[in-house]
Amino acid sequence: MPRGDGRLSHELDPQRPGPQDKCGVFGVWAPGEEVAKMTYYGLYALQHRGQEAAGIAVSDGTGVVVYKDLGLVSQVFDEPTLASLRGHIAIGHARYSTTGGSTWENAQPTLRSTRGGDDRAGTTIALAHNGNLVNTAELARRVAELPDVEPDAINSTNDTALVTALLAARPDLSVEAAALEVLPTLRGAFSFVFMDEDTLYAARDVNGVRPLVLGRLEHGWVVASETAALDIVGASVVREIEPGELIAIDEHGLRSSRFGTPDPKGCLFEYVYLARPDTTISGRNVHAARVAIGRTLAREHPVAADMVIPVPESGTPAAIGYAAESGLPFGHGLIKNAYVGRTFIQPSQTIRQLGIRLKLNPLRDNVRGKRLVVVDDSIVRGNTQRAIVRMLREAGAIEVHVRISSPPVKWPCFYGIDFATRAELLANGLDLDGIRRSIGADSLGYVSLAGLVAATEQPASRLCSACFDGQYPIELPADNVIGKHVLESVARAAGAAPTTTDGGAVSVAASLGGSGALLRP
Repeated sequence: MPRGDGRLSHELDPQRPGPQDKCGVFGVWAPGEEVAKMTYYGLYALQHRGQEAAGIAVSDGTGVVVYKDLGLVSQVFDEPTLASLRGHIAIGHARYSTTGGSTWENAQPTLRSTRGGDDRAGTTIALAHNGNLVNTAELARRVAELPDVEPDAINSTNDTALVTALLAARPDLSVEAAALEVLPTLRGAFSFVFMDEDTLYAARDVNGVRPLVLGRLEHGWVVASETAALDIVGASVVREIEPGELIAIDEHGLRSSRFGTPDPKGCLFEYVYLARPDTTISGRNVHAARVAIGRTLAREHPVAADMVIPVPESGTPAAIGYAAESGLPFGHGLIKNAYVGRTFIQPSQTIRQLGIRLKLNPLRDNVRGKRLVVVDDSIVRGNTQRAIVRMLREAGAIEVHVRISSPPVKWPCFYGIDFATRAELLANGLDLDGIRRSIGADSLGYVSLAGLVAATEQPASRLCSACFDGQYPIELPADNVIGKHVLESVARAAGAAPTTTDGGAVSVAASLGGSGALLRP
């Protein structure tokens, strides 16, 4: 599985990825603009947040259409497809799965229609989600108890479809009013963008775990996971969507409602790796934060060496900071293959044994005979670091000192990052010297949690650091019914199998009287 910065995952086995964020979301309300193309470019800017599937929903005021498929944004959409998606409202999604498998059915946006009353048509709702809910099994039971529930809602294996079904379950209410009832019942991390025929909505959980920002166009509005996506489409940053806030944008303008009391716990790992370096989170530029982390690393873990090199690209800002603070020269010792991306061709065993050389290769003349400081963003299972150390020694490095710009990852994330299980996390079972010996480094240093927090310029009380310290700010289910495949497990326990559909057809969305259409390549 590729990483958004162009590297493959932390792991050599493409079936065993390292830290992956759930998704990137984008929404636009802009009459007179090519909103589908704008959403395409916004998703392109957010591709690093998810590479499994992509989708766009649009409305022209009379109906909502969703087009989605497995693959990268550039693989899913082409010029004719985008030209066919006409309207003045659009939402988009780039997916990495943390609830539900990587199937077309679980691609987003999800679509659901309400049954109209005696004198009005139904409403169609499309929704895209970044984050992960922790009461998914409870939501599945609630959906199963709804009257006139559709089979695909029950058999869906992602939490987003369940939320969409709950929003559509109150035809007596407006979508906005239904959201104000449903959102307080959700537990976990969510940054939503959703829409009906006339209105763009955005909502963020009361802890604000995953980012979500609001931007202004000359004649419209944009919401996105990161400020970098606003830059791409020429929108100016207005502010972050507040934790516990629901906004609605239509022809009457923008309005804001509160559905919960804010208790900010922004994801600390966004600063380490997940967000683009040209993004700003809570007023702090991510690149500047990563450089500051590198400076802290140099102060906390100095070493006599000849050169500081990054593991590209996510280790580069911290390596720059380490070099500047230590006075050691910054250089390049590893070259990344810029064209390694998501591949549908599985490597043979012979090629797999080459492992990391598919994505990184040493600059032998630069590293030969040198004592190196190698800076990377994190260690999960340790496979990549182990291979890099071995590769650099084979290229002639006489010492390899590894420095990591995050504390040891000891705990899994349940709020939207697909880490390994705790048993698989290298730092969970070994002390510092054990990890050093495992990866073969001459020395190993992690930035301290206090040092990492200081680099963000945010109070520790406003950050989630659960993957480092095990302090989960959102209570997890007591029955441990949680995890990426929780809904598949629930379905198996009930004696049902999740539905699947073969490709190649265009299907009208099963609805309760609405006008939504799911277009399938």
